[in-house]
Amino acid sequence: MKEYRYFTLITGLFVAVLLISNVASSKLVALGPLTFDGGTILFPISYIFGDILTEVYGYRKSRQVIWIGFGSAFLMMAVFVIVGWLPSANGWENQDAYNKILGLTPRIVAGSLLAYFAGEFSNSVILAKMKISTSGRWLFARTIGSTIVGEGVDTLIFVLVAFAGVYSLDIIWIMIISNYIFKVAFEVVLTPLTYCIVGYLKRAEKSDVFDYHTNFNPFAAFWRNRPGAKLEDYSASK
Repeated sequence: MKEYRYFTLITGLFVAVLLISNVASSKLVALGPLTFDGGTILFPISYIFGDILTEVYGYRKSRQVIWIGFGSAFLMMAVFVIVGWLPSANGWENQDAYNKILGLTPRIVAGSLLAYFAGEFSNSVILAKMKISTSGRWLFARTIGSTIVGEGVDTLIFVLVAFAGVYSLDIIWIMIISNYIFKVAFEVVLTPLTYCIVGYLKRAEKSDVFDYHTNFNPFAAFWRNRPGAKLEDYSASK
């Protein structure tokens, strides 16, 4: 198996961005006419990492990182909930503050995990397939196009699952539209930086994977090496 110099670093940064974004999402912020959760300031970077991973290392490696992020987010949320349930020590009077910031409700946990799963995999699959259809040209179209779909799926699922019935319909739509506009605009603005990072990594890693025969099922990573498995996963480096 080929060893990559920067894959572990990118994986670590991806997971860090994901976890920090989830914690920061506990606050709603207003920026001009836009209203969104605080995690939106950082979370779009995870989609840039997703684009870079799929573009340079291929969907198979990107899928591994997405699952690592999913497991890390689930563990973090589970720990927050368990700690919130545990009895407070004598003299510690911040339980209400903890519950308000880190005491995640089942709806927010479910919304966050479902949105992450659907959005990240949509983004990665679309970018990988567009790379094949464009023969590796027009990187900007792949990164922006995949983000338009991935962020749309992510935003819609999270807001509806986490906040439907909690806030009025007007606020729900403002949150969805504001989040979506900010996230896509973030991707567009940072496209030149994405080009620079992708170009450097392709040269440094000597990797430019085209997923010609890849199985895009997100669960294939769990059975592809098992005896009797019928679905296999191939990637070709150009």
